[in-house]
Amino acid sequence: MVNKTVADIIELMDAIAPQDMAEQWDNVGLQVGRTDWPVRSVMIALDPAPEVVKAACDKQIGLLITHHPLIFQPLKNVDFITPVGRIIQLSGRHRLAVFTAHTNFDSAAGGLNDILSRKIGIEPLQDLVVPAMPGRHGIGRIGDLPEPYTLSGLAQHIRDLLAGVRVKFTGTPDLPVRRVAVCTGSGGGLMDVFLASGADVFITGDLRYHDARSAEWANVGLIDIGHFASEYLMVNALTEKLDAIFRKRNWDVTVEASDLEKDPFVTV
Repeated sequence: MVNKTVADIIELMDAIAPQDMAEQWDNVGLQVGRTDWPVRSVMIALDPAPEVVKAACDKQIGLLITHHPLIFQPLKNVDFITPVGRIIQLSGRHRLAVFTAHTNFDSAAGGLNDILSRKIGIEPLQDLVVPAMPGRHGIGRIGDLPEPYTLSGLAQHIRDLLAGVRVKFTGTPDLPVRRVAVCTGSGGGLMDVFLASGADVFITGDLRYHDARSAEWANVGLIDIGHFASEYLMVNALTEKLDAIFRKRNWDVTVEASDLEKDPFVTV
């Protein structure tokens, strides 16, 4: 059996979520390592956090795939005292490659926005933001629930679906909602798109006070499920997808989901 390399897994990831679908401000792809390093095992995580990277190194994982980038802004230096510097140093020492699929995985067919939308039961799905490239998908989704809900009822339904995640909503509790817009992560930048879309409610994370007021005045609803909860779904989903592909292709590569991550916000 032919050994697989970082380059082989990157080629596979590019078929799932092409890097050229990422937003211009984003930084996706190989963050640390070499494409010719061998890979016998892959770990999936939301963030390249120090404890996640250490666990991957301890397990001799060859490739860590994360949703959020390790290197987001350009680095002026790589100081091994800083958190990012320590992660780069540790990864290099243990020959752990770190790869990111961020906004490209948000937009891709079968990616994060589709995963969250279908978990909620929204169909059929259309792009909330018209894609810049023909034949591709844009950020966010919009579609219809299989049956009408009230705004508060939908918020409670989502809370139950996501295993008790903290949910906030804005709008009249008994507002009828059927058409839904979704954006995983921080969707506040799409408020104008949502308000012009004709959707009754917008499900996303990291919404602000003024977003809430805008929704109130427009008599529509917002459901804020938090950044972490809206995106952590990618860990198991991508793990299952890659595992199925590896098995189908008879690749000698295993894949596992990191079980170390939790929402950084604590409610008291």
